[in-house]
Amino acid sequence: MILKEKLSYLIPEWRERVSLLLNDSRDCKVGEVTIGQVYGGMRGIKGLVSDISSVDPNEGIRLRGFTIPELLELLPKDKSTEMPMVGGLYYLLLIGEIPSLDEALEVEDEWKSRWDIPTHLSDVLQAMPEDASPMTLFSQAILSLQGESVFTKKYREGLHKSEYWEPMLEDSLNLTAKLPAIAALIYSLKHRDGQTEQQDPNLDWSANFAHMMQVADNDYQDLSRLYFIIHSDHESGNVSAHATHLVGSTLADIYFAASAGMNGLSGPLHGRANQEGLRWLLGVYNKYGRVPTEGEITEYAWNTLNAGHVIPGYGHAVLRTTDPRFTALLEFGQKHFLDDEIFDLARLVYKVVPGVLREQGKAKNPWPNVDAISGTLQYHYGVDDCNEYGSCGFYTVLFGVSRILGVSSNAVWARAMGQPLERPKSLTTTVLEEIASQKG
Repeated sequence: MILKEKLSYLIPEWRERVSLLLNDSRDCKVGEVTIGQVYGGMRGIKGLVSDISSVDPNEGIRLRGFTIPELLELLPKDKSTEMPMVGGLYYLLLIGEIPSLDEALEVEDEWKSRWDIPTHLSDVLQAMPEDASPMTLFSQAILSLQGESVFTKKYREGLHKSEYWEPMLEDSLNLTAKLPAIAALIYSLKHRDGQTEQQDPNLDWSANFAHMMQVADNDYQDLSRLYFIIHSDHESGNVSAHATHLVGSTLADIYFAASAGMNGLSGPLHGRANQEGLRWLLGVYNKYGRVPTEGEITEYAWNTLNAGHVIPGYGHAVLRTTDPRFTALLEFGQKHFLDDEIFDLARLVYKVVPGVLREQGKAKNPWPNVDAISGTLQYHYGVDDCNEYGSCGFYTVLFGVSRILGVSSNAVWARAMGQPLERPKSLTTTVLEEIASQKG
């Protein structure tokens, strides 16, 4: 297997590199923690490591050092497709190099050899209540695979810790291979009769998802490739990534860890922001029964803010510019959506809302992030977030399918580098008060 061969070569070098760093500079300070950070959700504390992705305030996400535009240009693609294959992305996340077309196809073939989902997984999902959220089903689906964990079996047999990464890679490939079919099954259970199309061995990972979703427009295959690439990772400090790492640091397998991460992703301050962004746009459109004018959007935006609410999809904890992921989706829509009023509204909101937020003066970053537009593109192709029973969250499932690509890659490397159990120290308010008085 190409990924295992490459990792077997890379991991010893990285272990030596980190060992030298710790031996020479273990006590070197990288920052100071304030009481505001302790009480503020550890915001901005430099206490995690990920060599797979980083977020630059002005350039956005970099995956293995590459920006979103660079990835879309450099990752290998089939001659008949607009967007790269996700198999090439997964190779990059794990190995750190842009793969050749053959290397990307080898990852795609690995997934095809592992993509079948067991009958008991379908039984678990079908047994859930009709009003269970899609994210509940997604987390349960992941957990239902845990009994097949290669890592758990090898660990019980006494596997040496230097080899922990190998079964973690096996589990990660087995899980990621099944994600498109799991997501399509969840959508069918919520919106159709629970039946999905059979996977097509002639299609890549993302195209198979589009095929199983029964979206007739072939452009949806390219949107799926784009969507899964740009949502795949976002440093290690966001909730889904951190939760996955935290649980994984106990030597739990990827199924337990990824399920925990997806539970975190389900929150409205994290992965559910995409549905909130679309809901806000639909609220604007439904009020006027048409695409409103810039003045009407300005008024609606101020009414939202004055009511004590945020405008979903605008602002970001790290970015101080327009999210390149937003730009990538905007450009895709401008190329393919010639007469979509909701997409036109999203473009107009992009023109108006940053000025409103600047005038309000509270937002450090008035520019849109990916959630301001991602739901709009899914909506264009008839993929709904909610069903008739009010069960919402399928867009977050799609986010999760993508995000597991990143967190599983980080998990493999965490095992390879022997990253320890994560156990920060907590303090009482009294201790913090005493520290503050001494500083004063």
